[in-house]
Amino acid sequence: MLFKKTDNAGMRILAIETSTVHCSVALHQAGEVLSRGELAGQRHSEILLGMIDRLLAEAGSGTQELDGIAFGAGPGSFTGVRIAASVVQGLALGLGIPVMPVCTLEALAQASGLARVACALDARLDEVYFAAYERQVGNWRIVIEPCLSAIGELPHLPGEGWVGVGSGFGILDNELAHHLQLADTRPDRFPEAGAVAVLGARMLEQGGALDAAAAQPLYLRDKVAMTTVERHARGYK
Repeated sequence: MLFKKTDNAGMRILAIETSTVHCSVALHQAGEVLSRGELAGQRHSEILLGMIDRLLAEAGSGTQELDGIAFGAGPGSFTGVRIAASVVQGLALGLGIPVMPVCTLEALAQASGLARVACALDARLDEVYFAAYERQVGNWRIVIEPCLSAIGELPHLPGEGWVGVGSGFGILDNELAHHLQLADTRPDRFPEAGAVAVLGARMLEQGGALDAAAAQPLYLRDKVAMTTVERHARGYK
């Protein structure tokens, strides 16, 4: 089932982002975004519901007034994206409202304020979750689709003016920036619920929201550890 709501300014969209060690929540209403977040480590499941309650209380809003819930669907931490998907499904099913799964890499681009963004998150095992976006009127054009890749296997970006954003640019002595020939990187950036809220509201307005039961994480990686053969092939002991 798809949902559509055309009055963007009148929407109330709750957003949740737990795909990294940061945990954040946001509320998009009346064209503005109220957000809260903190460095959570592995405590997302302990603090998330309390953060939502405090955010809605501060905004003078309740769950019954929500038009939809957006969440950072991944890629990112296996546990983190599962927590977000589970909480969102539980809330949305109870309220009978749609959900908007937002790619965490696109959320990085949205929060950057830039026009051409190479987004990368550390995927461990010497790999990155990567995508490249170019800002267009009202939307992002995907230049490189979200993928899981070893740094040396990523294609080079077309044209100039690209900026690298995300934790993938802070690993392996900035190898990713050298490979992509980027002079400007911002490795301290991470996906934020505020950006997820904006993208989720846009998704709902454009008819891309889903029934809560259909919301699934975007993993990209189907396993979290390498076999002994794979480790040896990459030079590990």
